[in-house]
Amino acid sequence: MFLDFFLLLKKHALPVSIGEYLNLLEGLKRQVIEMSAEEFYYFSRTALIKNEMHYDLFDRLFAEYFKNAETVEARILDANLPPEWFKEALSRELTDEEKELIERMGGLEKLFERFQQLLQEQKERHDGGNTWIGTGGTSPFGNNGFHPEGFRVQGSSAGNRTAAKVWENREYKNYDEDLELNTRNMKMALRRLRILTRQGMDEELDMDATIEGTSRNGGILDIHMHPSRKNNVKVLLLLDVGGSMDDHIEQCSQLFSAAKYQFKHIEYFYFHNCIYETLWRDNTRRSSRVPTLEVLHKYNKEYKVIFVGDASMASYEITHPRGSVEHYNEESGMTWLNRFKEQYPHFVWLNPVTVADYWKYTHSISIIREWSDNRMFPLTLSGLTQAMKSLKNPKIKFEN
Repeated sequence: MFLDFFLLLKKHALPVSIGEYLNLLEGLKRQVIEMSAEEFYYFSRTALIKNEMHYDLFDRLFAEYFKNAETVEARILDANLPPEWFKEALSRELTDEEKELIERMGGLEKLFERFQQLLQEQKERHDGGNTWIGTGGTSPFGNNGFHPEGFRVQGSSAGNRTAAKVWENREYKNYDEDLELNTRNMKMALRRLRILTRQGMDEELDMDATIEGTSRNGGILDIHMHPSRKNNVKVLLLLDVGGSMDDHIEQCSQLFSAAKYQFKHIEYFYFHNCIYETLWRDNTRRSSRVPTLEVLHKYNKEYKVIFVGDASMASYEITHPRGSVEHYNEESGMTWLNRFKEQYPHFVWLNPVTVADYWKYTHSISIIREWSDNRMFPLTLSGLTQAMKSLKNPKIKFEN
């Protein structure tokens, strides 16, 4: 029952478990919802999806699986649910006058048998008329029509919001984890890189120590204080500028703004295409350069390094001396990258080319990705979240 729907969700990497699927079936068995496409949509989303960032993908897959709202009821009936559920759900919606009209027709038993028969015989959508299951007609079975002895097949009655519109509205599309980031989303994702320590003056009540001290003191209040917890993570941000990175200026500016807001201890430098013997702080004044060796000596291995760049260049700019397009570098870019790798065990590379499937078509990206031990992440909500986790645990790689 709905196994293929469950497998469709799994196929698209939604984190749904067998236990949640069994809960869905148990809820249907116990009749926790009425026979309505809209109620089934809300119930299945509640049972299967535990994070709002997955709501949008669930809506799209629900719409794909249930092509229209009628299909939901047809699939439920095909799953051999107890007819009593259908009849009880229908009877709760009918007025006494409508129930009397149904009795004249032969009762719910006869109406239900006819409905099942039509489900077996009808092969296509039907609009209007007085026989088939459809919309806008006078058949007892359908939606947006009129018949005092009818089954409403597609969600709510005419004039109300139908279930199909509920899932097709995609109200949660802004929570999609593959969306490109804005400054607010970036701040939320960067918060995952928190290393909270207690330093400084005692300015916060230590509740546990106060309770323990008061208990040992025979009930006389014994107040204990301790320093507040602060995020003391240190970040070294290295941003590629110019050339193909001009297409990503807005996105990288948002990241820079979010990082400056989120991290108290942050240092930043610019480079072009690849790391060489110098970096600079002001992109409008490249003449004011800082030796890269000075950066390596000044900032110790406690710093978490974030490279930001599309890694799109000629491969020789990385692999060969004098490969830079701006000057004759005596040592290859890979030599300098390896120095960073040796100095800083916690590093990631953020790529503003957000479709990771495209990376394999650019040789230089493959080189950088291999150098980073697959710690290159796309600059999306999901990618940035994974990157922050990787900075705390280098064993975490990019999952594509």
